[in-house]
Amino acid sequence: MHKFDTSENHYWRNVLTRVAFVIITVAVIVWFLPHSEGQRFHYDVGKPWMYGSFIARFDFPIYKSDEAIKAEQDSLMEVFQPYYNYNVNVEKQVIAKFREDFKEGIPGLPDSYIPILIDRLHRLYQSGIMSTLEYNDIAKDSTSMIRVVSGKNAQILQINCIYSTFSAYEQLLSDEKLAKEKLILQKCNLTNYIEPNLAYDKTRSETERDDLLSSIPLASGMVMSGQKIIDRGEIVDDYDFRVLSSFEREMKRRSLTSEEFTSTVIGQILYVGILVLLFTIYLALFRHDYFYNLHSLLMMYALIMLFPIFVSLMMEHNLFSVYIIPFALVPIFTSIFMDSRTAFITHATTILICAAAVRYQYEFIIVQLASGLVAIYTLQELSQRAQLFKTAIFVALTSCAVYFALQLMQDSAIAQLDQSMYYHFAVNGVFLLLAYPLMYVIEKVFGFTSDITLFELSNTNKGLLRKLSETTPGTFQHSITVGNLASEIANRIGANSLLVRTGALYHDIGKMCDPVFFTENQAGANPHNHLDYKKSAQVIIGHVTEGVKLAEKADLPAFIKDFILTHHGHGVAKYFYIKCQNEHPEEEIDPEPFTYPGPNPFTREQAILMMADAVEAASRSLPEYTEESISNVVNKIIDQQVNDGYFKECPITFRDIALAKIVLTERLKSIYHTRIQYPELKKTEANA
Repeated sequence: MHKFDTSENHYWRNVLTRVAFVIITVAVIVWFLPHSEGQRFHYDVGKPWMYGSFIARFDFPIYKSDEAIKAEQDSLMEVFQPYYNYNVNVEKQVIAKFREDFKEGIPGLPDSYIPILIDRLHRLYQSGIMSTLEYNDIAKDSTSMIRVVSGKNAQILQINCIYSTFSAYEQLLSDEKLAKEKLILQKCNLTNYIEPNLAYDKTRSETERDDLLSSIPLASGMVMSGQKIIDRGEIVDDYDFRVLSSFEREMKRRSLTSEEFTSTVIGQILYVGILVLLFTIYLALFRHDYFYNLHSLLMMYALIMLFPIFVSLMMEHNLFSVYIIPFALVPIFTSIFMDSRTAFITHATTILICAAAVRYQYEFIIVQLASGLVAIYTLQELSQRAQLFKTAIFVALTSCAVYFALQLMQDSAIAQLDQSMYYHFAVNGVFLLLAYPLMYVIEKVFGFTSDITLFELSNTNKGLLRKLSETTPGTFQHSITVGNLASEIANRIGANSLLVRTGALYHDIGKMCDPVFFTENQAGANPHNHLDYKKSAQVIIGHVTEGVKLAEKADLPAFIKDFILTHHGHGVAKYFYIKCQNEHPEEEIDPEPFTYPGPNPFTREQAILMMADAVEAASRSLPEYTEESISNVVNKIIDQQVNDGYFKECPITFRDIALAKIVLTERLKSIYHTRIQYPELKKTEANA
């Protein structure tokens, strides 16, 4: 009863987790979708209006373009006069400091120069001094004006009537009475007595500037209710474009304050919810392994969620054309880490959701679905980086071709076709090249492993595999052979051959810690002759735990560690266990010290490796290599593994196991060159 409760709790926990995924995905997407209930049209200047006669349903202003408003703002800012506060205390403090510093006069000059300098400083401060940076910024136009506020009075001054700290110093030294003593005065650090007495009044200036800018009218005309704006077939000119844009802008403004906002959001929730729910049902019915794998679910829901968010943000802020977004990344990643069928379903779901935010849905859906199919076709198996480059080219060309076909269907005049979209498709193709670095990110975030990573891990010229070949050549050769056998079995039963081959290369790396304790690395003396059976068993079993430690130290993926742990499962080191039993027949030997830590295989690839590893090792001890002896050892070992229950926790079938036996028998016969035995010629008396 307790087991049933636990299983039932686990079932409902899984159900609630999937429901939470659906709700969160729908909520996030709808949150970002544009909620304007305004009509969405696709129109461009110089292109014909493709819809019916468009009549205004209400009065609305014709808004100026952003460029026109910016030009008017720039024009007003040219005559804008910022405010500066005149500080009378600066002059008093500086003059007092000057008198104190030179109360004994200026070395090398008569005392009469002190009042002259004080007078010249007074004149400069009366004219006004501002910081050099502020002055240079305003003085770009010599006709610029500022307002100097002193008490309750404000005086308008031209910028060239006042000084910067730098120009004030120059003016001081160029005075006709002081210029002849310039060399002496330069040693007096007169810059210490020239400080700004005009301070920028930020509050008053910004208020004045905002009032000035707010006086610019945003509209330049009105459209009356019932007025015809444009008819089918008419060419959209600049004025029509501005009127249509103003209508959509007004619709957006009105919808944000109307009751229709609620109905729009409800409609979006239903639309997105239905699509996400259908996608989830597909996984539950046809892809159980993905449906019950949280990593797979997270990646697919993340892709479905992210692209509608990008589209919504770009449409909301009019950033760029949505056609530069590389939507084909969705089928590329899903195809690489899952399968082609799921890739298309995921891509179609994403595109249909994105269509809710795009202005011209029909055109968008057709182009993106076609490009997604091409991405799936060209990446059936990713083994080289060049494939991604080819895929990007094919996707871009397909998008161009489909869009060109749609244009011909709408407008037969080739010379008048819109050319700008093809640049967007080219940029889209360039962005698709991001698939390679992003693939690494997805592998790290969601725990997947791509074929490219498997190829890199299979490189025997670097890392642990190179060290394995140098320190334990026998084990290395065994691993190569097991990998070849396992990949052949995987190809025959439809498993991942590259995955199992990679796992096979690493499954015995733990033997590098004590290589001479393993028969394939021995060349003479056997160190087990000097150990008791339990100690020998512990050394042999230890290659599993040592292998995991090496894998963790080298930061190898988790699946490598799984292959290391499961290639012996919870098996027993039978050689030493049986030896120990035979030497102590009167005792009951505890099998625990002779048992591998496990777990048993839980994937088909791990089961394949267990079979190939055990059979290859056993085949080395055959006294002779005949078809019968090889077949017997294959059947004996695999049948024993089945009887011991090693494959109860993995989805391998009896048919798969039968095919594995056939493959192993055929391959071992080929490896050991079994031939028929030729009869010997019997010598007769005549021949003698």
